[in-house]
Amino acid sequence: MQNLRLLLWPFSLIYGLVIAVRNFLFDRAILKSTSFRIPIISVGNLSTGGTGKTPHVEYLIRLLKNSKKVCTLSRGYGRMTRGFMLVNSPATTAMIGDEPMQYYSKYKDIQVAVGEDRVSAIEHILRIPSAPEVILMDDAYQHRKLKPGLSILLIEYENVFKQDFLLPAGNLREWYAGRKRADIIVISKSPSILVPIERKRVIEEIKPYPHQQVFFSYYRYGDFNKVIGGDGGMLMSAKYYMDKRFTILMVTGIANPSGIMEYLRRHTDKLETLIFPDHHEFSEKDIRKIQETYDNIANASKIIVTTEKDAMRLRNPEINSLVNHLPIFYIPIEVVFHQDEEKVNKLILDYVRKN
Repeated sequence: MQNLRLLLWPFSLIYGLVIAVRNFLFDRAILKSTSFRIPIISVGNLSTGGTGKTPHVEYLIRLLKNSKKVCTLSRGYGRMTRGFMLVNSPATTAMIGDEPMQYYSKYKDIQVAVGEDRVSAIEHILRIPSAPEVILMDDAYQHRKLKPGLSILLIEYENVFKQDFLLPAGNLREWYAGRKRADIIVISKSPSILVPIERKRVIEEIKPYPHQQVFFSYYRYGDFNKVIGGDGGMLMSAKYYMDKRFTILMVTGIANPSGIMEYLRRHTDKLETLIFPDHHEFSEKDIRKIQETYDNIANASKIIVTTEKDAMRLRNPEINSLVNHLPIFYIPIEVVFHQDEEKVNKLILDYVRKN
């Protein structure tokens, strides 16, 4: 791996130069950034996924949806379509991507849109009947053509003290100096118990600018939910499966499954894994591989567990009949903020009210 990084390093330098020039041109207003007279909140990161953008967007949805008309806007990574789309039923992950599908499936009282060109997409959104009062942009930190009113940057806790490189040698989309554009920095996936001295150490390491507020969040894992209803076994609580020492086959295709795998390992010593690429669109061949792996587990007491995002892709109608026969469950997650949740909420709500 180290040798591969060295081989790719010259390409990272070229990429970094291009990104630095691009950001300079936007910072000096030589390249145009468009803003809109509507509250727009961007949630993004400096790296290539895995920091928890989707659950943080969901946190904002829950915070705002009872008082404002909310619309999420995503690129729709991995979808088979192109251009702007306001999601309507029926929809699949192949049409809109897994993150938008998750928002659409869970929150029926919001609008969900996808579009690669965020400026054009927002122009479309503002022309629809019953236009939203606030737009939540998922993964738009590097989309400099659009200037959000409030920018939230996620930095994963376990990466704070790690040395990373720019693409393609590493996982960074841009230089670390790009953090200056954020209004709020969230250290995501932090431990559920975080002592003050560790908070101080992390803040000193990331060196926030004077205008930036730093918060720490962690995940609260929910109970098991059936991916698809059917004859794949009766759903009991997660505790039941752990206490009865079921073997768990963890199946996932997300950027960084380490968090959920660590959570499961804390509760069971009988964990098997089957990992697919990020945003992987499951096929019949994949489901048969999952079935074969499951069948080869010697323990008669066994289940399959996946993430909520993977569940969206496993609900593909083309593989529904195969998935329906598997005892496969997903674990929902919610973002929780350490100590400062009221302060976070006030910052968000005050911005939306004033704009």
